[in-house]
Order: sequence, then structure tokens, then C-alpha cells
Amino acid sequence: MPGSASTSAKDHWEAVYLDAAPDAVSWYRPHLEISFDMIRRAVGNPDLAILDVGGGESTLVNDLIAAGYRNVAVLDVSPTALEVTKKRLGAAAAQVRWIAGDVTAVSLPQHSVDVWHDRAVFHFLTEPEDRAAYVRNLLHCVRPGGHVIIGAFGPDGPVRCSGLPVVRYDPEAMHRELGGSFVKLETREELHFTPRGIAQQFVYCLFRLAPVGVLENT
Repeated sequence: MPGSASTSAKDHWEAVYLDAAPDAVSWYRPHLEISFDMIRRAVGNPDLAILDVGGGESTLVNDLIAAGYRNVAVLDVSPTALEVTKKRLGAAAAQVRWIAGDVTAVSLPQHSVDVWHDRAVFHFLTEPEDRAAYVRNLLHCVRPGGHVIIGAFGPDGPVRCSGLPVVRYDPEAMHRELGGSFVKLETREELHFTPRGIAQQFVYCLFRLAPVGVLENT
């Protein structure tokens, strides 16, 4: 789930996951329908590499494995969250690469990811330097021509989540943060209801990382 560059971020999210059941946290959904559909349409080959950033206890990895995707990795700052998901998957967990680390600092192989998915982290990066580190890592590990899917709180979404401040985005603001190397292909909006019935606006954007030497603007 979410992170920042500080060690305290890990402590915070470890405490959150230890305190609440997987289906009791505010961001829980039985299935991430929009995320799954965007991934499905971006990835025609089930062997292409998918990285779920802040995947934690999310069920997205279950749905991807069940759909036949064979090269899936889940990254989260909380080892506790990853262990919960491993247990939920059972034997299928062996098919997944599990990465415990902060996305703004973790070392990932260059051009190793075909689809970067994040519905958890980006809106928690309130400091410009953390967002810049996130984008640097994204540019490093996503292959040119690969896809990036980010779901974040929209302009009418909450201003805080899990005791932390967040940044809200419309599609244009999100595109500006990622920069001109990305081509915006699609945007969607979702009204997510927390387990307590509170409505939260999410905005999802699908981007393509332009091939090296190709400059595109949308």
C-alpha cells in the first residue's frame, strides 16, 4: 500500500495492516474492476510483466493470476500486507514476485516492466521530492512503449486517508506530474464506497510511455 521516502512510512502502514482486517480498510474493494479492465486492454500477451505498486492486500493479483497472467509482481512498503496476500493466494503465490520496499527508493531492474499499476501510493506522496523520485523510478523500470495506470483520489475525493494527508488529482494534473514522456490514452472516474459506506472519488488514467526519441503530446 502507500508509502513515502521515510522509514516512518513503513511503520505507519505496518500498524494499519496489523490493526485492520483486509476487508475493513477504507480502500478495500472485492475486485478492482477498472484497474483489471485497463490492464486487460493494455496487455494482450499474458507473459508481459505487470507490477502492482502498493498492491499490499489488494485482490487484483488474484484476478490477474486467475485470468492467466504469468509475469506479475506486487510491491508494497508493508511486509505484513504482502504476507496476508501470499496466504490468500496459497500455492499460486509462487507464481508472483513479491517486493517489500518503498517505491520511491526501491531498486528495480531497468526496462523490466510492461505495465505499472498503482491505485494506492501516488496520492499519498505530498512532497514534490517524493513524487519526483516516484517518477524517476517509473521511468527507469517501465520499458519504452509500456503502459502506466494510476488510480488516485479525484478533485472531490477526501483530503486525508488513514490519518495522512493526500493530494487530489484531475487527469491533467496527474499528467503534468508524470511529464511529457507520457501519452494519456484514457481516463475514468469511480465513486468508491468504503466498508463504512463513505463515498470517495477516484480518477484513473492510462498512459503510454513514449518510445525513446519519440515526443508526443495529448
